[in-house]
Amino acid sequence: MIKVSVMYPNTPGARFDHGYYRDRHMPMVAARLGDACRRWTVDKGLAGGAPGQPAPFVAMCHLYCDSVEAFNAAFGPHAKEIMGDIANYTDLQPQLQISEVVVE
Repeated sequence: MIKVSVMYPNTPGARFDHGYYRDRHMPMVAARLGDACRRWTVDKGLAGGAPGQPAPFVAMCHLYCDSVEAFNAAFGPHAKEIMGDIANYTDLQPQLQISEVVVE
């Protein structure tokens, strides 16, 4: 199992519409990925590691898939639509990481 994490840095003055991301963008992504996406989550950053420290990321999502190949095969045909929707909820540049899930 792999986890695709898309993280949005907490940049002062940046725009991020959590409602749109949660209610429209991520359900659309999950629908386009279909059965390749086993499950998904959305996180809203609250705080950093020290008291009073801001969260390093304003938001992130995690998509769980069987393999990198399964993710790429499902994402590829919809990449333009998915990436094109980013401007509807943020002006931030997302960071992406693909990880192997070693414990569930």
